[in-house]
Order: sequence, then structure tokens, then C-alpha cells
Amino acid sequence: MGISMPLKLLGLMACSSLLMACGGGGDSNTDNGGVTPPSTSLPRCTDSISPLLVTTSSSIRFQTEPTYVAGQSSAIIANILNRDSQNLTFRWQQIDGPNIQLVSQNSPVLAFDTPTAGGYRFSLHVTGSNLDVSGEIGINVDPASTGVLNVRQDHQVVEGNNVSLRLGQQSGLSAANISWCVASGPDLMVDLSDPFRPLFTAPSVAQDTITRLKVNASINGNSLSDDAFVLTTAAPAISSQYFDTPVARTHAYRPASPYANVLAGCVYSNQLNDSCTINTLPLIGQTSSDLNRETILNRVLVSHDWMGDNFAAFLAQMDPNSDFARLLQSVTAVVISYDVRPSFYWVVTGAIYLDPDDLWLTPSQRDTINEAPDYRSNFGDDLNFVMPWRYVKNNQYASLGVPITVRADRTLAQINPDLASLLYHELAHANDFFPRSVHASLTGPRLLDDYSRRNANKSLISDQVSTSYPLMSTEMMGLANVRFLGAAANNVQKAYQPSDVSTFFSTDIASDFYAYSSTREDTAMLFEEAMMSYRYQILRDVAVTNKPAVLTANTLVIDWGQRGRIAQDSLENRAALVIDEILPELDGISLIESLPEPIAMTQGQSWRQTLAISPANAQLKGQNNAPTNDVLPRFEPELHLSGDRHRHPQQ
Repeated sequence: MGISMPLKLLGLMACSSLLMACGGGGDSNTDNGGVTPPSTSLPRCTDSISPLLVTTSSSIRFQTEPTYVAGQSSAIIANILNRDSQNLTFRWQQIDGPNIQLVSQNSPVLAFDTPTAGGYRFSLHVTGSNLDVSGEIGINVDPASTGVLNVRQDHQVVEGNNVSLRLGQQSGLSAANISWCVASGPDLMVDLSDPFRPLFTAPSVAQDTITRLKVNASINGNSLSDDAFVLTTAAPAISSQYFDTPVARTHAYRPASPYANVLAGCVYSNQLNDSCTINTLPLIGQTSSDLNRETILNRVLVSHDWMGDNFAAFLAQMDPNSDFARLLQSVTAVVISYDVRPSFYWVVTGAIYLDPDDLWLTPSQRDTINEAPDYRSNFGDDLNFVMPWRYVKNNQYASLGVPITVRADRTLAQINPDLASLLYHELAHANDFFPRSVHASLTGPRLLDDYSRRNANKSLISDQVSTSYPLMSTEMMGLANVRFLGAAANNVQKAYQPSDVSTFFSTDIASDFYAYSSTREDTAMLFEEAMMSYRYQILRDVAVTNKPAVLTANTLVIDWGQRGRIAQDSLENRAALVIDEILPELDGISLIESLPEPIAMTQGQSWRQTLAISPANAQLKGQNNAPTNDVLPRFEPELHLSGDRHRHPQQ
């Protein structure tokens, strides 16, 4: 998590004072860091395929699959005759048949799973320049067959954007002998290193173009196949010096918002060439300080409506103290898009960008999120230690891990630990730059101009923290430069053992290794950990361990570790300063003193063994009326290393 210029050109400016880092709930797919992912030319299918069926309703043309089967992932593709979909607004609704959860109702590609056999009918309303048309389309769904192969999810993508598909498992049975081919459409170079998750870049097209892929596989001895449809849409040439690689189509979550017409152009556009003025898109807190959630939702930009729905539900149900409503006063917009990975805050636009992986509640919603992984260089490979972290409550992981292969729902309470920690961190950056106390004095004309003045005067909250309570370990700063910024490790750094790093870190006043990557991250880490402990009684573990060939919770051996380090006496004043400046409604010193005392880990135990180090049945201090995640995780979350939810741009 952190502050970022999100795309390639901005990565070249990594040393600029404008940014320190970015990050969030997943791996980045905006920059390959000089490492080319493996890919191969996908063969053309040799067997014949049934053509799509075409039905015309008004000026809308519907393309449907030859057959639909209950339980099978399916699609209907719409287009306007003699017109591409660029700058058109699509709105699908189901009007007949068993209820289907529609998660792509704003796309020309309506993707869905039909629950049972029978008749289904949908309406579509398309609007745009000199266009306002509606149409209806019906399909008949056959009963489920004995074996189903499912590729999720058919969707629309802008040319040049990343594409991922997911071959689903069936009732615990694993597909074998998997092969992919292009049935129709342009040739593709595809990464099949994981045959269950093909990855490719959408080809350049002169007009909206359907690519049809086919997968063949065997399940339990049965040969099965399925088609996947990707509509690659033409887009204007990229002119932005900021967003210089393709971004997904987005739209205002509230169409009637007074900012609906400027949101995308100001914060997520391949045609953005200069920051918008604060007259065009001010901070939320410059227009309203009453914490009205509708005012916030008027600034939400999404690629899929479910993202805005879940964010709205989170604000309504999981923010009883209005922390996030207050912190969001310091952003211009909230961008939630399937291709944002990882999450970040960016001072150039004043917006926060959220990875929807922290927001999905149903498998169908998760299907819409791009899975393209991060192929960045492995910084710090020459170092002899790692520093894992995790959030825990009642000696259990606070987060709910759900493997991508599992079709499971999540509740708002279950996503709360990950989403809350993400928001506390990213919004700490926004409030570091533009706390509510300065909103009335911002003069613009752009936020970037105000930032430049504040930065020159060393007026940021993080400047105050680093001046009053500076981090002292030059060794940790040098190691952070290697681990997070990609600097080459020198011989001294290569020789450091975990015991050396334990001494460097434990005797200084950082809450996490990542804090040494920049003063801005230092401030955000302090705020995030303090608020998670205070509001939710969720404690952060940090440790220094060995670096085995295979990193697991069992193979990492503790040299030094601590639970709830934020409450350590030596960190108290710096953490309290951050809280007082960002959330003056709270008393920083009182808050920190209310937190449970840190608990030391036992040297020589594994990372897994130290999970249950809190006293049994201990009543944690702090607030007790905040919502908590009382559902035990069904799956253990993945192992986290310091900084892995964060990404510094490549130099």
C-alpha cells in the first residue's frame, strides 16, 4: 500500500518527491519490472465450432451461444449496428427466469451462470451521443449434463489491457490434459504456465472484435470442452503522460453525481495530460464536512457496479465510528476497477485506487477481477533474512483466506480486516498530504501545486514525525533500499545474519521493516497498526527469520519477533503524533496507552508455532464496541513478507 504514480512513465520518476510507494491487496499488473512473462503462440482450433446466433432488436444486435446449459458459464454479447462500444453506456436487467446474479450489467458482454434449466429473458438499455435504444433477448437453458467444464469469465477488455481467464474445478475433481486454442479472432500470445489461468494482452484492433477461445480437458475420464469469449474494444490512441498503458473502462457509480462527467477524465483516463484543478474536482472535504456517505459515493468510479455496491455497504455497516468517512474527506475520488492491482493513493490526481480483491463477496464478483500476477524482479534475493508479518486476533489469523479455486461467499465482517487495514494505510497517505486542517487554506489551482508548497515547507505530517522522532538505523535503511527499491546488496549487507537484523530493528523505533522505505510509509504503517489494534483488537505480528529455500509458516524460524509492537514505549510519541494529526477526534497518547503490551516471540520457534502466543482468554484493552470478525478462517491466508502489499515503482 502506498503512494504511487501508477504506470510506466511515472516509474521512471521514482526518485521524485511526488511519490514514495504504492501497493495494496494484490500484486501489480502495471509494470513487469523488466521481466518478460512466459508466453506462447496459441494454436488455432482444428475442429469446427458452431457460430454465434444473431438476433436484432431495434438497432441492438445480440449474439448468443448456440446452446446454454445449467451451471455453465455463459454470455450474451451486444453491439450497436455500425458502431463501436466506445463512449456508450450499457445497462442490462433480467426480466424473466430464475434469478441470476448479474455482475457485468454495465458491459456489452453479459456474463452469467444459469442456476437451473428453463427460459431466461434480459433487457438492455444503451445510451450515448445521439443514441437511446432498448431491446430484449431470451434464451433457453438445457438441463445440466453429467460433466461441466467452466471457463470464467467472458468479458470486455480494452485493447492492450491484460486479460485473465480461470478454468474452474468441478465438485473437487481436477481437470487433466488441458489444451487451449483460438477458435476465432486474432492470433494470441498466451502465458500458459498455469493452464488453469491463461493470461494474455488484448490485441490491437481497428474495431470491436470478439475473440473466442476453446479449452479441452478431461475430468474423471470424460472429455469435455468449453468456450470463452473476450470482446476486445477499440479505444482512442493513448495521449496521457501519466496513464500511458491501457486502463479499463470505468463509469461513475452514481450516474446522477454532480461529478459524474469529470471523474474518469480527471483520475483514470488514457487521455489525462494535466491534473484537474480543485475547482473541477476538489477534495471531498472541501465541499462537505458532514460525513454524508452519499457525498462520498458521488466520487466513486467503478468498472463494475458490484464494486461500488460493496464499498457502499462497507461504509454503511462497517464504519460505526466514521473513521473512513472522515479519512475519505482528503481524497478527490475513489477508483475501484478490475485492473487496479495493487491499491494505491496518488497525489497527482488526489484519488485512492482500490484493488477489488479486498471487496468481493461472491464467487461471481471475484470472477470479474483480473488475475495477472506481478512478474517484478525479486529484490533482496541476496539477503539472508526475511521479515514476515500477519494480523491476528484471539490467536487466530484475522483474515479469511479463500483460495481462488474455491467457490465461496464472504461476508462484510470477513473482508473487514483486510479492507480496513488497507484503507487505514492508503488514507493515511492522503491525510498526510492534505489533512482536514488544511482544506480551507488550499489555493490550487491544482492539488499538485498545494502539495509542492507543503512539501517545500516540510509541512506534511510525515515530515513532522521524521523531524521529531527520526528512525536511526542506517543499516535498516540500506536494507530497505535493497528489498523495496531494488538497489544491489553490498558484501556487508549480504553477510548480515538474522541476528544482526534483529539487533538493528528491535532497538530502533519503526513499527515495520517497510517503514524504512520512506518517511511517508513510516507514518502510514504507524497509523495502520495503531488503528487496527484500537478499533478491532487486531494485532500485527512482525519478526526477523531465516530465509529457507522454500518459505512457509513451518520453515521460517524466529530469531526475534513481536506481537503488537505499536504499543512499545519507544514508539508511543511518534504514533500518537500521527493519530493526533490525522484523526484529531482521538487523543493519540491515550489511544496508544490503551493498547495491549507487546508480546515477545520465542526464538527458535517456527512462524506457525508463534501464532498462539497471546494469553488464552485475555481481555484486550481498547475499544470493545467495534464490529469484529468472529468467523474462524476456513483456509489459512498466504504467507506475507514485509512490503508485499506495497510496491515501489521501478527506477
